[in-house]
Amino acid sequence: MTDTDLPRRLRRSRLYEQVAEQISEWIGARDLRPGDKLPAERELAERLGVSRATLSQALVALEVVGVVEVRHGDGTVVARTGTGAGTGRVLQSVRDHADRLPDVLDARDALETKIAALAAERRTDADLAEIDAALQVMADDVAAGGRGIEADERFHAAVTAAAHSSVLAQMMAEIASLVRETRVESLGQPGRPADSLAGHRAVADAIRDRDPAAAAEAMHAHVVKVGDVALLREGPTP
Repeated sequence: MTDTDLPRRLRRSRLYEQVAEQISEWIGARDLRPGDKLPAERELAERLGVSRATLSQALVALEVVGVVEVRHGDGTVVARTGTGAGTGRVLQSVRDHADRLPDVLDARDALETKIAALAAERRTDADLAEIDAALQVMADDVAAGGRGIEADERFHAAVTAAAHSSVLAQMMAEIASLVRETRVESLGQPGRPADSLAGHRAVADAIRDRDPAAAAEAMHAHVVKVGDVALLREGPTP
């Protein structure tokens, strides 16, 4: 028997993956529709016998792959139907996200660090006004208890526009869905929205001062923070 004839080593599930799978099965078994609410996190954690931190990570994973949506002031709701029949596919999507996350972060660092430097060199007053507007929207959302996901996206889009590079803008557009995964994953971490806002302000200040080196350094530090998530701190699953 050759090595290629041998069965592949099984991959053990992390606890949050098991929780995500159970929630997905529960949604499908009850035929919940988009917009239907899930029980409160405290209740879900108690029912499943897991910590709030593990449950939160499972919900973030499900949000990343489009199964649920966390709405400020409205809790967690179903984002799409058909999750029950495709539970195995949902779990695989969660794992695929975990596997590609480091590569996406590397791409973000390479592209957005350069974009920030160019924005500091080329920005117009109108570009700066849009960057500041995005910061204000995020600050208001975070102050109200939100995660600032849409404003975060608006901020990075404004910085990309300020770089005035059509090729870099196109490259960012091509990986936009992958970047959004990192955004949702990061901003789902406890205390992260406020940290992200501070990182954005550092980037904006450097762009305002027309300091390319400082803008690149601030953006690099921000992307490093984006990558500081429980998913990667746990390391690979054996």
